Amino acid sequence: MASVLFSKSQFTHRFLYSSLTHSLKPQFLSSSVNKWSLHLRSSCSTSSNLVSRRGLVRVVSSWTTAGGKSTFSTLSMSTNDPVVSVEWLHTNLKQPDLKVLDASWYMPDEQRNPIQEYQVAHIPGAIFFDVDGIADRTTNLPHMLPSEEAFGGAVSALGIENKDGVVIYDGKGLFSAARAWWMFRVFGHDRVWVLDGGLPRWRASGYDVESSASGDAILKASAATEAIEKVYQGQAVGPIKFQTKFQPHLVWTLDQVRKNIEERTHQHIDARSKARFDGASPEPRKGIRSGHVPGSKCIPFPQLLDSSQALLSANELKKRFDQEGISLDQPVVTSCGTGVTACILALGLHRLGKTDVAVYDGSWTEWGAQADTPVATSSP
Repeated sequence: MASVLFSKSQFTHRFLYSSLTHSLKPQFLSSSVNKWSLHLRSSCSTSSNLVSRRGLVRVVSSWTTAGGKSTFSTLSMSTNDPVVSVEWLHTNLKQPDLKVLDASWYMPDEQRNPIQEYQVAHIPGAIFFDVDGIADRTTNLPHMLPSEEAFGGAVSALGIENKDGVVIYDGKGLFSAARAWWMFRVFGHDRVWVLDGGLPRWRASGYDVESSASGDAILKASAATEAIEKVYQGQAVGPIKFQTKFQPHLVWTLDQVRKNIEERTHQHIDARSKARFDGASPEPRKGIRSGHVPGSKCIPFPQLLDSSQALLSANELKKRFDQEGISLDQPVVTSCGTGVTACILALGLHRLGKTDVAVYDGSWTEWGAQADTPVATSSP
């Protein structure tokens, strides 16, 4: 699937098209009376709720007292755990230095439109982060990491500054939000968290959602896309309020993966399904060979999530990695199909204290399409 390219006017049209039956004035829908919400609420496990509450306890220190008044600052929030609970977000949603992003993205065969779904229901005040749009425009590979200048321009257009804390969610629970989380970290922003359980858990908890994006939200999202396009066209963008600081150790290239086959400096973990990893199932994209990078191991990303699509506890995560012989004392690089679910593995390892995990950005879509890259299979 080629990276989605569109102009500012086209992006705005994508919002407005899904807004025809909605007022631009934000509307609030109570999830507590939504039957689907009630069904999801009943499916949340006790263990996952405990995980959320642990997240709440860890960041409660972000409240401080100044001059007899309680104030909030994301600067004091812990970055040891990469997720926050819906309870915590609900409490702190209106804090001025906390920004919320909807980074929903879906596989093509799911036939879901993340922009339209954002328009129908999103967490109040959230801005849409286009995973396909905030991407490198010099490659045919989907949603690859943009340049520093492009990312800084796009994020600035979204209204995010370096002083802000950023909470990211998606419409599946925990899926593409991890990709956006990783992108912020690659560009030097550590005050970023994923909403554990995402929009489904938010709604299952009975919290309100907003229907119809405000005019400001539409302008910010379209301005982010325009900033990306301008940078790759050699035009100036501004004002830049988000300064990037590239962290090269968090992103790997094809050449680094190729070199690692021989040198084995990093443990390579693949987040795709076992059938795709083994070469028993064809790749969903045409022209891509089946199999895996020689020497890599397979931990399908769903194994890191509970039944409500929230991140497993640290103890359960460690068991998953131990079962595949992954040592937390050795470097790790992760990959998947297009660099999205590899970030879920990085998120899980971050919860275990391993914060230096690299992601192979091109992943199997790049590797499997090359004629000269070695491919291993486990099928008969």
